[in-house]
Amino acid sequence: MEQAGPQTGTQGASSSPGSQAAPLSTVVRVRSLLPSLPPAERRVAQRVIDDPEGVANSTITELAQNCGTSETTVIRFCRAIGFHGYPELRLTLATEAGRAQSATGGRVIGSDISPDDSLEQIVEKVTFADARAVEETAAQLDIKTLEQVVDAVVAANRVDVYGVGASAFVAMDFQQKLHRIGRVCSAWSDAHIMLTSAAVLGQGDVAVGISHTGATVETIDALEVAKGRGAVTVALTNFPKSPIAEVAHLVLTTAARETTFRSGATASRLAQLTVVDCLFVGIAQRTYGPTRKALEATFEAVRGRTVRPDRRRR
Repeated sequence: MEQAGPQTGTQGASSSPGSQAAPLSTVVRVRSLLPSLPPAERRVAQRVIDDPEGVANSTITELAQNCGTSETTVIRFCRAIGFHGYPELRLTLATEAGRAQSATGGRVIGSDISPDDSLEQIVEKVTFADARAVEETAAQLDIKTLEQVVDAVVAANRVDVYGVGASAFVAMDFQQKLHRIGRVCSAWSDAHIMLTSAAVLGQGDVAVGISHTGATVETIDALEVAKGRGAVTVALTNFPKSPIAEVAHLVLTTAARETTFRSGATASRLAQLTVVDCLFVGIAQRTYGPTRKALEATFEAVRGRTVRPDRRRR
């Protein structure tokens, strides 16, 4: 029998758009919901993502024409992302665009790289985008859901973490962190091993599936098997309404933006690691005494593996 786990939840799904403090939080939310929108509404969403300031300065008729759709579709889109109508969306986008300009000192720092950018501009754009990925992920992270995941992992007999591709590195990072403080945890990236691992989980265990798109078949299948065995399932994804959310009791979301040279292997991994770090520290704090002892023991175990001062070149 399937365990009655906690309800799936994300902050973005329950809070109003204006309640989030981070600049361009509306763009973050629209980006996370993009794959789940109907095609016509998706065109409107993409325009908001690509040019939020331009949308803020457009009438509903102009926006509808630019997106090749109707004013009714624009209104449906506004309601789908939590606004009462288009005027509220315009006002919020204008306010957030102003905050973003203030945060960058009036400079426009595009997140994409153009062929004519200098190396200095590339460094500026990359570091700005990395910082925004962390800030925006933190701003939209549902603390209540994070706390539920911490509770589940602390009480777990065993934790299995699933991820393929770039997400596999994040899964291994989480496994290494938990292993160092004495938690029984394994990370798997092979499709067959993920399934066999999930098949032997049960009540009192936790399965964590990591997928930026939320549509990685191997990770979804493993999480579904684990859920069927009675384990508490957790998804870490950039898209709260993606397929992986349907097989997860708890959903934690990131807010990574992908560009030409910064695919899922870079920006999403940074955002995922931010959530993993928050989750790990929450678990470590909850088990403070044993965690301190485990960290001291593991530190002692590897302390002798560093080069001694007298062996260094002079």
